[in-house]
Amino acid sequence: QVQLVESGGGLVQAGGSLRLSCAASGRAFRNYAMGWFRQAPEKEREFVATISRSGDTRNYADLAKGRFTISRDNAKDTVYLQMNNLKPEDTAVYYCAARPLTVATTQAAFGSWGQGTQVTVSS
Repeated sequence: QVQLVESGGGLVQAGGSLRLSCAASGRAFRNYAMGWFRQAPEKEREFVATISRSGDTRNYADLAKGRFTISRDNAKDTVYLQMNNLKPEDTAVYYCAARPLTVATTQAAFGSWGQGTQVTVSS
């Protein structure tokens, strides 16, 4: 399995931006499709975005469309989530996840997970 470490979370005002990073190690990063999920207090974890191994294919949840952008740098073994126009309802722990080969949008499809990074958006 690949090991994942997220960073970049923090406290931001509504309307602000954050860029989350997820550094991978242990296996060939380029062989993994990557995803971002989030979990707000007392809510289930939900899909945010996913990106293919090459970066050519990206899928977004409705909550992310037009505001969030997922990207990856295979030379740096890192996947990013650029979040713009943040809202208080975006407050959550954000997790990155990896799965071999093909993209997916469900938690069960991903076998490797990071520890999460907290994002808090104040109104």
